[in-house]
Amino acid sequence: MDKVKPLISVIVPVYNGEAYLSNCIESIAAQSYRNLEIIIVNDGSTDQTGRVCEELTEAYDIVRVLTMRDEGVSAARNRGMEAAKGEFITFVDADDRLLPEMIQRLYEWIDKTGSDVAGCRFFCWRNEKEWRQSQAGQTGDSGQMFAPGERGMKENAETYTSHRYLKEAILCGNSRCWSKLYRREVIEKVRFQENLTIGEDMLFLIRLLPFVEQFVEITYAGYGYFQNSAGAINREFTPRYMDQINCWQMARREVRVFDQTLDAQVTSLLLVGIMLTAGKLAALDAKGRRDCREYVRSCHKSLKEALLVSGAFGRLSIGYRMKTAVFLVCPSGYLWLYHLQIQARQNRRRGADL
Repeated sequence: MDKVKPLISVIVPVYNGEAYLSNCIESIAAQSYRNLEIIIVNDGSTDQTGRVCEELTEAYDIVRVLTMRDEGVSAARNRGMEAAKGEFITFVDADDRLLPEMIQRLYEWIDKTGSDVAGCRFFCWRNEKEWRQSQAGQTGDSGQMFAPGERGMKENAETYTSHRYLKEAILCGNSRCWSKLYRREVIEKVRFQENLTIGEDMLFLIRLLPFVEQFVEITYAGYGYFQNSAGAINREFTPRYMDQINCWQMARREVRVFDQTLDAQVTSLLLVGIMLTAGKLAALDAKGRRDCREYVRSCHKSLKEALLVSGAFGRLSIGYRMKTAVFLVCPSGYLWLYHLQIQARQNRRRGADL
């Protein structure tokens, strides 16, 4: 007699997602793993998301809806975790979608290896045509796809200790909280940082490390990440973008407690975050840059402090070393030159479109 599979809670935070929430939930409800509950956290949406949520609760008896007052994605995920009843928990962003076997495969690998967290690869899609191609088993942007119905243990997997996962996964770009399945007994010990708008996933995973004995990562790409042109990372600079720096400063403090030998590696990522923030500032017009001088000074101060960490500068690519050196010597000059470069790039794109 087959054993009853444990309940898995799928937490879906949403803000103004009327255009895509239904398709997201449909992809979760269609999972080959059947013992699911879906918790939608409507975080103060001002469009018709509330109406869509009501329709989804009528269409699927596994859907529950929680309502908040625009407190941010981290608070929404935390609220969902508090309400979850499952032995395992996973997160899905409301504009993304899952291939039908993603949760099943992650659960099987946790069950097979005894790991506390299982993760898979993701692929990017930008329109319905690309989504249909992914469902047909074609290659995604970020890894191998498998044809529908190809189940079992055919994908490759690798297990990690917490220390190795930090060094070889989180600090090498695998810092997303989604596309992963977590044991509840582990994940309930940590919460998302609610005052961050960038990097909250990465900080969450770092804080999870002391409680995880083993991670497993599989090559199957089952999570469909929607490349939203209106996403936060593509928007014009706002003061909240300084979280690009804040999140790595917090992460560095956490990592120093966990493993001091990784200080240079984390600080090099902080340097990259500073230069990415400087790039956002450079994209502003002359008045915008003048109005944001305090943020430019903050970036410059953070850069000087980070460069004091031995070995951090040397870990940067040649391009980032050059950018860092110029910004260190003359911040305003760097922003002006980079602004001209951005304008030239935009002019070339306009010319190509004519």
